[in-house]
Amino acid sequence: MVITCLDLEGVLVPEIWIAFSEATGIPELRRTTRDEPDYDKLMRFRIGILKEHGLGLKEIQDVIATIDPMPGAKEFLEELRSFTQVIILSDTFTQFAAPLMKKLGYPTIFCNTLEVAESGEVTGFKMRCEQSKLTTVKALQSIGYDTIASGDSYNDLGMILASKAGFLFRSTEKIKADYPQLPAFETYEELLAAIRAVAD
Repeated sequence: MVITCLDLEGVLVPEIWIAFSEATGIPELRRTTRDEPDYDKLMRFRIGILKEHGLGLKEIQDVIATIDPMPGAKEFLEELRSFTQVIILSDTFTQFAAPLMKKLGYPTIFCNTLEVAESGEVTGFKMRCEQSKLTTVKALQSIGYDTIASGDSYNDLGMILASKAGFLFRSTEKIKADYPQLPAFETYEELLAAIRAVAD
């Protein structure tokens, strides 16, 4: 019994914070988990920048409404779900993910929650659990599943390394160099073939 666990941003959809950075002209918001391994530190930095510029959830959601999945992502997911269970494990937030899940055909996603004031100001965030991707993979394994995992960033490495098979997808040159033992793919066709070989 196999469950495939996929990252969301950078794998199926563009990076939300990069899109928001470009829309607002605030370069500091380009920082992602590809650049900063400490997610708590990264989110506190982002919330500080939002406050400084008077930006809230509505402004971010307006940008998210313009984001489409990466070309081929929906078809890749549909094909993948034809032969394995799939869960998207993301450090994004329910308030960001919902419109993107609609565009991807409503796959299952486990993610976090933003704390938002009545004014729309983002005041904090609530993580689903500590080291959510790795913790979830270990929980799935504890109830009898083998996991296959794929992602592109530092926060994906725990689930990738702990799984029966793990793959980097459109990752950075630094991460690929630091983890040469992990197969690294650039196309959905390659990733699909690698997952199918393990899942069959």
